[in-house]
Amino acid sequence: MSEQEGYSPSFKRPADILRICRKRTRSEGVGAAGRVAGSSPGVSVPGVRPFSPGPLFGSPSQSGGVKRRNPFANIENTHSKPKRRGAMSVRGDADHTERKPVCEAGEDGPSAPVPLGEPLTQAERADQKLSAAQKPLSLKHGDSVFDDLFSDEGRPSAAYPSDNAPAGNEATPPGDYPADWSLKTRLLIMSPFTFSWAEHLKAQEEAQGLTHSCRAIHCSLPAPIQEPRTSVELRCAFQQCLVYWQHPSLSWLPLFPRIGAEKKLSGKSMPWLQDEALQQSLMNDWSQSVTSLYSLVRTRLCPFFYLCTYQFTVLFRAAGMSGTDGITAVLSPSTLGLREAMRAEGIEFTLPLLEEKKKTEDHGKCEQTEEPYTEVKEQSEAEDDKDDDDDDASFSWLKEMGVQDQINKPDSVSIKLRKEHREVQLDRRPQSMVLVKGTDTFTLLNFFINYKGLVAASGVQAGLPPTLLAPVAFRGATLQTLKARSVTVKTQVQNGYQDTFSLEVSGPVMPHTLHGLSQLLRIAQRGRFSVGLYTHEPTAVLNTSLGSPRMDTQQEKLAQELEACGLALSTVQQLTEPARLGRSVLRHLDMDDYSYSWMT
Repeated sequence: MSEQEGYSPSFKRPADILRICRKRTRSEGVGAAGRVAGSSPGVSVPGVRPFSPGPLFGSPSQSGGVKRRNPFANIENTHSKPKRRGAMSVRGDADHTERKPVCEAGEDGPSAPVPLGEPLTQAERADQKLSAAQKPLSLKHGDSVFDDLFSDEGRPSAAYPSDNAPAGNEATPPGDYPADWSLKTRLLIMSPFTFSWAEHLKAQEEAQGLTHSCRAIHCSLPAPIQEPRTSVELRCAFQQCLVYWQHPSLSWLPLFPRIGAEKKLSGKSMPWLQDEALQQSLMNDWSQSVTSLYSLVRTRLCPFFYLCTYQFTVLFRAAGMSGTDGITAVLSPSTLGLREAMRAEGIEFTLPLLEEKKKTEDHGKCEQTEEPYTEVKEQSEAEDDKDDDDDDASFSWLKEMGVQDQINKPDSVSIKLRKEHREVQLDRRPQSMVLVKGTDTFTLLNFFINYKGLVAASGVQAGLPPTLLAPVAFRGATLQTLKARSVTVKTQVQNGYQDTFSLEVSGPVMPHTLHGLSQLLRIAQRGRFSVGLYTHEPTAVLNTSLGSPRMDTQQEKLAQELEACGLALSTVQQLTEPARLGRSVLRHLDMDDYSYSWMT
């Protein structure tokens, strides 16, 4: 390796450096120092580069046959810098008590060596040898990049989750992981074991999986499966996990996602664009479907459903889902026009993220001024009332000066726009998320049926009703299945190549689908797999917590009332837990030795 072009002999591996340091601790300091002091210019000196720019000026070895000196090099940097050579010495050179620099070059040739500092006594030299021998050489914290990659036990810390796991790679109990209410567009599952059990389902297995999905039958799988490929129950359960219900369903149009889908829908055939009667017929069918879905959610026969428009997404959840006591609807993102229209219809709603931000700011002010939070809140309300009074009498001073007729006063529309400036800034942002609770959700449903802004008036999505997605059947729904495709690739390792197995699932992946697939993978892949989740970003804020956690007894009661919602009991238990992700979403889910770890 030293004979290769461009190789630097001064480079040493960490293991070689440690071996050299151990040898130096056993050697004699006086002998080593003597060798340094008595070395000739032609002999290699420790701490000095072996490739010098050229011979010393005035040295007898300088002749015409020697390679000329590099004109860009400074001879003082190579032969007359004892401090630099001392800094380049390897840690652990404690037994070299008398370091002497190489002779400095002068006009008359090399001068006598100059010692560095006062020489140590024999007793001090013996003490340094003893301390160096008793203390073994080791790499300290911060001396190596390997300290960041390995824990105290020498194992990668990211692969073994613990209670003190860093933020972004939190470990959950072996039971389950937090529910993610955002919609996923794709799942990429990786495992060291094959996915042959998910390939080429037989007609009988596919039919049985569809039948179980329609009848809400969930069969328990045996924990140890010796051969997953021949397990009929596992393959039927996999087909059942891929099923979802959608309205409307047009085979030549991709109706999810709807936000930012102009490129995917451009150039597609849309016969209803110029036919108002056809558009009205589509809206009538859609109204019946969404009404049927709401009735199922209200009676807890459907746990949730999504309403996806070209501008926003609405998540309707039954009572008990995500730690709530009643039916809820979460809308994101919203605009000022939509919120004003909802207020005009008498729909009461809140902006949880905005209120949380204001509460945090008020709490910070309260800590700075050391005043109770109630006093700060009352003070802020008084300031708001004062601002309103100032707006009404903001131009009274013009009359006192006698120039009220010379100044153009802003009209009421301008004043109103100025007041609404803060609210306009929230449009189409995560902070504009709207929460509707209780009976107001029914009013919201009627509002959507009659709201003209629900359907695009122009563009490629003009006249196309919103997409409804649900885990159970409803009126006018079409049974759809997610697309699954398994791939085997070769990955390079130290000794050659090894097979890596992957399974890709694409389509509108809802929370119950992710949980059902993870339960199957836990058994089929022997507790070792990882999932990469690709989120539909406008739905990321749907993980926001909507209230305080309930008591355990109340939670169990609501979970029992949702047993007939069409989902497995384990999935219902996960979805009834209060939201824990906040505004973040699951980006990566990993199982190792039947224990979950996740990253946001």
